[in-house]
Amino acid sequence: MAKIKTIGVLTSGGDAPGMNAAIRAVTRAGICNGFNIKGIYRGYEGLIHGEIKPFTTENVSGIIMHGGTILKTARSKEFMTPEGMAKAYETMKREEIDALVVIGGNGSLTGARIFAAEYDVCCVGLPGTIDNDLYGTDSTIGYDTTMNTIVDCVDRIRDTAQSHERIFFVEVMGRDAGFLAQNSAIASGAEAAIIPEDSTDVDQLVRFMERGIRKSKKSCIVIVSESPKCGALYYADRVRNEYPDYDVRVSILGHLQRGGRPTAHDRILASRTGVGAIEAILQGQRNVMVGVRNNEVVYVPFADAVRTDKPLDMKLIKVLDELSI
Repeated sequence: MAKIKTIGVLTSGGDAPGMNAAIRAVTRAGICNGFNIKGIYRGYEGLIHGEIKPFTTENVSGIIMHGGTILKTARSKEFMTPEGMAKAYETMKREEIDALVVIGGNGSLTGARIFAAEYDVCCVGLPGTIDNDLYGTDSTIGYDTTMNTIVDCVDRIRDTAQSHERIFFVEVMGRDAGFLAQNSAIASGAEAAIIPEDSTDVDQLVRFMERGIRKSKKSCIVIVSESPKCGALYYADRVRNEYPDYDVRVSILGHLQRGGRPTAHDRILASRTGVGAIEAILQGQRNVMVGVRNNEVVYVPFADAVRTDKPLDMKLIKVLDELSI
């Protein structure tokens, strides 16, 4: 294997608070260890079209506290075609980039895995997603910040829910994972969480309602994981039909969950995994995601990291159930 001299770093997919801290860590740790660093703008799309510039420590000065990503991000359909990957590889050769550090979620790391296998490229991934759905790491970059944002929003919604005696269904992100919904429900004192891991049918929803009635409680908060089939709007309509005496509202938090200054936890996680990416390359690791498990930096093969069955601690469902009586 040829010696690695230049490392390209990109952010891909949905932005997550802490991505800038990760870019900073990869750049500074790489330079500290004698590598040249190149920033690739707009994810795989920028890799295809050559939107690349050399990075120094000055490029990443003063960014650790900012949300979003200075490298911009995009979802590239072209990259997932043979022609797109071929263009990306030609760009790497032209720019003399020997290895890639990809900061992103499930789709981004899946792309890196396929690209690495097809062209024998050294790729290292960092878990940059608010969904916390990547296997092999206890938390992902952006998850903690987003959960705190959700809790802050729910605290504010509860003020009006109580004042107007309303039931609020609050829809949060999370894709196919319920980590955000379940944990933000516990942290905000919500009465229920509807998550993919614990499919809530109408009877369970009715049970939540009746529990509130027994307490003479006419306001409550239900956190719902986003879903194209049965999101917050779906459940609100069911309650309106079956409990017409209740005033029901829906709040879909949407993209405000992605923004904001990253928490200390996310900045530290991004910094540790960013340094870990450079250490992985120095050790000859290839095609792995850098995570943190039990407070130890770990290297997880891409094939394992992108599994769709990261387990939610089902005890958390019991915790919320008992605390919402």
